[in-house]
Amino acid sequence: MKRITAACMCMALWAGSVSAQERFTVDKVVAVVGNSAIKYSELVEAGNILVEERRRQGYTSDRDPLNEALEGLLLQRLLYNQALIDSVEINLDGIGGQVESQLAAMTAQAGSTAALEEEMGMPYYEIRQDLKSKYEEMYYAQAMRSDVISKVKITPGEVEIFYRGLDRDSLPIVPEQYVYAQIVRYPSSSKEAKQRVREELLDMRERIINGTRFDLLARMYSVDPGTAMQGGEMDWMSLDRLVPPFAEALEKLQPGQLSEVVETEYGFHIIQLMEKKGDLYKCRHILLRPVYTPDELAEGGRFLDSLANEIRNGAITFEAAAMQYSEDKYSRQNGGIVTNHELLELVQQQDMRYSTTKFLREDLREDYPPLSRLKEGEISPSFQSRDLRNNELNKIVKLIEIIPAHPASLNEDYLQIEALALQTKQEEEFNKWLDKKIDGLYIRIEPEFRNGDFENKNWVK
Repeated sequence: MKRITAACMCMALWAGSVSAQERFTVDKVVAVVGNSAIKYSELVEAGNILVEERRRQGYTSDRDPLNEALEGLLLQRLLYNQALIDSVEINLDGIGGQVESQLAAMTAQAGSTAALEEEMGMPYYEIRQDLKSKYEEMYYAQAMRSDVISKVKITPGEVEIFYRGLDRDSLPIVPEQYVYAQIVRYPSSSKEAKQRVREELLDMRERIINGTRFDLLARMYSVDPGTAMQGGEMDWMSLDRLVPPFAEALEKLQPGQLSEVVETEYGFHIIQLMEKKGDLYKCRHILLRPVYTPDELAEGGRFLDSLANEIRNGAITFEAAAMQYSEDKYSRQNGGIVTNHELLELVQQQDMRYSTTKFLREDLREDYPPLSRLKEGEISPSFQSRDLRNNELNKIVKLIEIIPAHPASLNEDYLQIEALALQTKQEEEFNKWLDKKIDGLYIRIEPEFRNGDFENKNWVK
């Protein structure tokens, strides 16, 4: 039987679905895991979220949502307690921003801070602390589960045995895939646009030196979605995890110092070192990218449309044109054939077994609409897009092949089979680990909640 998944562990973060009166009336302990209690109001919140999630997904279940929510909370509490016992380390730097975003959403829904306090039956600072505690528990639980399953490995022999054991009628279906080529041109006026960005950042640097708060400018102007709302703050990192120009600038700084304008493949930065511990650096930055005028962007499109006509008329092949004119280093030498090498580089994945030229529709981003209008061998008009580092560009694409949806095969779709086999093995090993931990940990469920349809029957002792 399929056991409850990690996705069910995080259902109790939204704390606005139970009124203060309901909390006062029904807030009793329904279960205890180790030193952690689960209250009825929390269970109701988690159950309401589960029902809403099912509604959005169009999913129905015969299982009682309160029972399913209780099992999810039991699992989260167990993982949290075990994470503390095992001294699992997690990075809590991003929690503050998530808590404030959640508070802002809850306040907006309630109408005011006072209305939220009345609804929740507690002062604002306690609501904030409650959310913070829930996020921390969720992070610890996720880290504990990841720690358990990360130890699970799978061999090619196990993958083959798994595949041979699958019913032919239940083989996973690999969706339609696309193989295509591209020719990319970045705006030729980048020198002027880069100078505009430099001047903008130099002005911000001067404002910070004269007393303007760095975090305020980062929230207002930085285009890094991962750090802007945290005032530009990045997680603790070693220099080898940063791109070289950024790392070199950061290494030269003393705490509190500002860098000059630094150019990387992501754009332009000013960096402030906040703290250093050994080889780890805590810093914040403001990221800006060149912004082009419509005419500057259109120039590359006109060039590519002219080139596409030459290719269609037989004056040059697409492959030769890509090698001569494309400015995408990842596809140029392949005659324009698009791979996922840039993505592998970004996620620091060195195993080239994961290299592919086959893309699912959801992986194509802005490339799908023009590709969907082509027949195999045809070339699109130029269109504007962005690379994975969010830099603006123009491109044309050529549809090489559409691979129809098909049952996965060991030869053609090994990685998909391997991923499914590994996931199955991870679930099995995690459930074995979970059974042992349930057996060795103090767990008590109140009698009125013990008769539910628990997927893991060991919860009820």
